[in-house]
Amino acid sequence: MAVDDAAALQNREFAWTNADFTRIKDLIYRHAGISLHDGKQAMVYSRIARRLRDTGHESFRSYLDWLEHHGNADEWQEFVNALTTNLTSFFRENHHFIELARLLKAGPAGHDWKIWCSAASTGEEPYSIAITLADVLGLNGRFQVWASDIDTKVLNTASRGVYKVDGLKNVSPEQLRKYFLKGTGQNSGLARVRPELQKHLKFFNLNLIEDNWSLREEFDIVFCRNVMIYFDNTTQRQVLARIHRLMKPKGTLFVGHAENFSDARSLFTLRGKTVYEKV
Repeated sequence: MAVDDAAALQNREFAWTNADFTRIKDLIYRHAGISLHDGKQAMVYSRIARRLRDTGHESFRSYLDWLEHHGNADEWQEFVNALTTNLTSFFRENHHFIELARLLKAGPAGHDWKIWCSAASTGEEPYSIAITLADVLGLNGRFQVWASDIDTKVLNTASRGVYKVDGLKNVSPEQLRKYFLKGTGQNSGLARVRPELQKHLKFFNLNLIEDNWSLREEFDIVFCRNVMIYFDNTTQRQVLARIHRLMKPKGTLFVGHAENFSDARSLFTLRGKTVYEKV
């Protein structure tokens, strides 16, 4: 941690020690598989300090003691929500959606497409997937998008499907007309996903490092983008193996631009730019 960051942390509302950070780092790893490095101390302080204020605790030690021994499921969820990062946008890494459209067009006629977006965040990614499916197959096409996330707050935003029009700059005018309803009056500047598209999506909470996934489907395609970068190698391998079991033969896995799974050749083989095929 930089000297300036360390000094800033010592001058804040709550006392902060390396022991506090280490304890939080261990807890979030055990509960969500997220590996935090020392450069995240300022971020962790800021986000968990909000939980101290909301729960009335005056120190990190007091809050963490209470969380471990008396915290209920709701507060554990708030703890995880506080430490997850949700950076997303419509049609982010657009080459994946071009490849998705190609796969759909090359697929068998009348196929019932099943796609899982494993890091739905606030919904931009799963809606981008659904828009691509509707563009190729039509709004009444045979497709379903399962969209999960560990963070319940972002899932609430995703399920509402309401966005600022300024955030839809990567959505074409034609797609905006077909798949969104523009707000008027006090809702001016907002757009809501049309129910005809939204009916194809299922949003639900899921922790990727837990064994008891609620999914019982076999997916043609899985989007797991910019998630594995938060996991260590052991956790990555475990999650990839579980994803592998849920995919159809020759299924396609889309991952983030900074992710490389060359150590998982027994599970997936590279087929394009951050596009893998199930072995």
